[in-house]
Amino acid sequence: MQHNSKAWFWILLNGLLVMAIVFGIVGTSSLIKRTSSTYPVRTFTVTSEGKVTVVPDVAVVSFSVVSEGGNPAVVQESNTKKMNEAVDFIKEQGVKDEDIKTSSYNLQPLYDYGRDFGRSSIYAYRLTQTVTVKIRDFSHIGVVVAKLPQMGINQINNVQFMVDDPEADKALAREEAFSKAREKAEVMAKQAGVRIVGVVSFYEQGSDFYPMYAERSAVGMGGDSMMPVAPSIEPGSEDVVVQISVTYEIR
Repeated sequence: MQHNSKAWFWILLNGLLVMAIVFGIVGTSSLIKRTSSTYPVRTFTVTSEGKVTVVPDVAVVSFSVVSEGGNPAVVQESNTKKMNEAVDFIKEQGVKDEDIKTSSYNLQPLYDYGRDFGRSSIYAYRLTQTVTVKIRDFSHIGVVVAKLPQMGINQINNVQFMVDDPEADKALAREEAFSKAREKAEVMAKQAGVRIVGVVSFYEQGSDFYPMYAERSAVGMGGDSMMPVAPSIEPGSEDVVVQISVTYEIR
């Protein structure tokens, strides 16, 4: 009886070992298939770029009125009058309300240190009010820049040119980059004697459209009664470049 028990024990153990080996082989085969389908072992990567030359369609002009005085209310009144007249003039040039924005309004005290035994005291106030406008008709840029100082604008920060919808130009550059990448990959695959199965991954390194700055206008603390001479300000052109890397699976 004891002998039969031992025999059955070894038969059961051997059966379990056989089942474990069979399931192990099946599981390993399935894992290999899954791994090979998820992670292609044969790939290559190509890089390419697309470029679109664009001409800006928006000019952004930022200008300020800086006023100082001992009475903050008087400073505000004087500053506001000048800026309102300037904004009215801007609107006369065809600039819409939505393209005019007050980007800064800063009233700050000016301190005199040391007059009263080392203690500081306020001796005046400075108000800086800045407005930023978008000019879409470039024929008005020179007129605006020349006329503003005559209206009490004593600081023109810069004139920069931009594209209103840069993403549209980037999309064109991207399309060209992918087309070039595929063409390049097909040539390389043919030369290597392999076939492209599909795209495994890709990423983009794009250069956005950077604003182009016109030469800063030289303006003083006011103007004279002479008719201003409008400067010639040209927008020029700029390249929008998109660089990509594409990894292909091959067989």
